[in-house]
Amino acid sequence: MKPAIREEIYIQSYKHDGSLHRTWAKGYVIESDDEKVVLITDRTQVIENDGRRWTTREPAIYILFYKKWMNVIAMLRKNGIYYYVNIATPSLVDEEGIKNIDYDLDLKVNAEGEYQILDQREYLYHKELMNYPEEIDKIVGLELGADDYIVKPFSPREVIARIKAVLRRADGQPAIQSTSIHYDGLDINLNNYSVRINGES
Repeated sequence: MKPAIREEIYIQSYKHDGSLHRTWAKGYVIESDDEKVVLITDRTQVIENDGRRWTTREPAIYILFYKKWMNVIAMLRKNGIYYYVNIATPSLVDEEGIKNIDYDLDLKVNAEGEYQILDQREYLYHKELMNYPEEIDKIVGLELGADDYIVKPFSPREVIARIKAVLRRADGQPAIQSTSIHYDGLDINLNNYSVRINGES
């Protein structure tokens, strides 16, 4: 079932446990094909799961994908276009509207092209509370632009093998300009392919 162009349709967002998260009281369909539906909203009423109601402040374009684990919202503000890339299941359409499951994380890009990842604490809280499957972590990492993803616990050999694979995919072009990577207790030396975790090899 695909929504028709010029059709008004509800947008419904659920949580992993099946509870309704948020409903947008109708978007106007401007494009619809086998990959996505594109809707416009303007000063649209939004109903939160706790019953609170609010109205969007600016026109927005929603792109909801049928096969990708994300949706995109472009908010048309006076000082430029702001984007939210929301991690969510692929959308589906039924007689009630277009629906997906929201996985909390948003990538916000402002009019100047600066970005930030939002709602990381909410993601970690809901991941534990609702028992998100490990697959969700991998999907989140890949949808946010990672070339590869590894879950804890991991071995240093696996990390090195994955780095080498990424470098091979880069066709000999250095994927990383720096000779080392440092993140959250993980130190990787790309010159000698050594890895230290919290100071230990």
